[in-house]
Amino acid sequence: MEKIILLIDDNEDDAKLTKMSLESNNIANQVIVIDDGADALEYIFCQGKYAQRDITDIPAVILLDIKLPKVSGLQILEKIRADKRTNKFPVVLLTSSTEEKDMIEGYEKGCNSYICKPVDFKQFAEAIKQLGLYWLVLNKIPNNII
Repeated sequence: MEKIILLIDDNEDDAKLTKMSLESNNIANQVIVIDDGADALEYIFCQGKYAQRDITDIPAVILLDIKLPKVSGLQILEKIRADKRTNKFPVVLLTSSTEEKDMIEGYEKGCNSYICKPVDFKQFAEAIKQLGLYWLVLNKIPNNII
């Protein structure tokens, strides 16, 4: 079964650019976009409108923005790492924040990678290409990590 990419980002333009960059680099995995932190937690933990989702259907990677409405990306990361069902999910903080304190907190809370969104479209597309190649082609996760 093809693994999905879970993109949690409230910036519609960034989400579109991310999807376009993946597609233009022949990364055909389904991308699920969620635009606020509360909905993201419901999706990840199969609650609310996502109660029918199977928690063992693990995203290939979660691309998580830090600044989100309702629940921040760092709070989401903390909840993912605190639950043994989800604590091994690969989580990449994909954010416009270049603040050192955000990077430090991201790594302290257990992100697998921290990527600053480049402002330039060409650089952004290249960053997404590299991200996709690594997390979807090169990186391996065990089938039964839950």
